[in-house]
Amino acid sequence: MTLGKFRDGLIVMAAFLGMIWLLQVVNWADGYRLDTEFGIIPQQFGRLPEIFTAPFLHASWQHIEGNSAPLFVLGVLAAYRSIARFLLATLIIAVASGLAVWLFQSGNSLTVGASGLVFGYFGYVLIRGFFDRSPADIVVGLAAGALYWTILQVALPGTPGISWLAHAGGLVGGVIAAWVLRAPAAARTPVTPAGRPAVMSVDDMLRELKEKG
Repeated sequence: MTLGKFRDGLIVMAAFLGMIWLLQVVNWADGYRLDTEFGIIPQQFGRLPEIFTAPFLHASWQHIEGNSAPLFVLGVLAAYRSIARFLLATLIIAVASGLAVWLFQSGNSLTVGASGLVFGYFGYVLIRGFFDRSPADIVVGLAAGALYWTILQVALPGTPGISWLAHAGGLVGGVIAAWVLRAPAAARTPVTPAGRPAVMSVDDMLRELKEKG
């Protein structure tokens, strides 16, 4: 990690938070009509695209206040390696979280909020280092896990007024994103003192034999 990449993560998340707070002001001033128009309603095909808009909206000031700090911290930790990977991870998490709500939520309840992203970034940061075989990222993930492990309590059914499906779906999406966006094998494979990979693929072995023979 370089200071430049960490700075980029800070800027991206500051801009993201600024945007959702601006939307909250507009939403509040309009009687939360944006929630009604752009929130997720389960099993209605016409509301399926709202899985991409619901994470930017909140149902109250308390709602956005509760999400902002963990969203910023975990978002920066998810973004500091690569902004491109972070944006793709965000897309995967939003789809997984939104689909979990759209497919499995009962009734016509309306779901909005960035908490699915919070749980997704948590899962992504926690697992990424193991998939990338990066000791630094493993330490970062374990630190994030120690700091925010209590949020897992609201990823389980039974918390009143909480869409646990959005949380659980986001968490699963974060793990999927960490797997899909893991570092290329060449970057994760140990190298011998001679400069060759410690574990060679079949193609590499055939190519080396051909060169020698």
